Amino acid sequence: MSRYIHHRVTLDAMFGRLLPQEGRFFELFNDHAEQIVLGAHQLVALMDDLAGAEQHISAIETIEQTADKITHETVAQAHKSFITPLDRDEIHSLINAMDDILDTIQDVAECTTLYHIQRITPEAVQLTNVSLSCCNRVKIVVGLLSNMDNASAILQTCQEIDQLETDADRIMRGAMSRLFRDERDALQVMKLKAIYEQLESITDRCEDVAKIVEGIVLENA
Repeated sequence: MSRYIHHRVTLDAMFGRLLPQEGRFFELFNDHAEQIVLGAHQLVALMDDLAGAEQHISAIETIEQTADKITHETVAQAHKSFITPLDRDEIHSLINAMDDILDTIQDVAECTTLYHIQRITPEAVQLTNVSLSCCNRVKIVVGLLSNMDNASAILQTCQEIDQLETDADRIMRGAMSRLFRDERDALQVMKLKAIYEQLESITDRCEDVAKIVEGIVLENA
């Protein structure tokens, strides 16, 4: 080996040790997505068990706090990493959009007690189940993101999220129509209207993630 090549190899090894690595971004995205799905499952359980609301809400709060720590670690790594697998703005946008999903799930859960909801309607259950389906697909699409060979599957899953959001819109319109037609208690109307809107917002936040992921794929695939 010539002296020049040996010197170059030594420098490359040294800089390789000094430069921050790419970090665990895709692992962190996956960890956060797992928390989103756990939160959605707890929300489904809450809708099926209002009597145990306190337990389910506490579980969601713990899940949300875990997700917050993952978000903070992701942002910190984006700032300190010299090389990142995605654009830093994309990393920020994606992890924050994912965090918004869990924040909305927590809002819904807390409102069931703040509004003293006494009964859950079939439409609220439907919206919660659609939200869970959306969250499951967010987990799938985030899990595929580390390899752009998955571009076709990613875009297909994003379309499924978009369709579920459309389904949630339709369910909410029907729920609102029935609520204003059949419910005689004005206070109950206000409470259930707020719950419906927040439940539908979960699918909106999932769609936000899908749009960000679509943008990343179309730019990098």
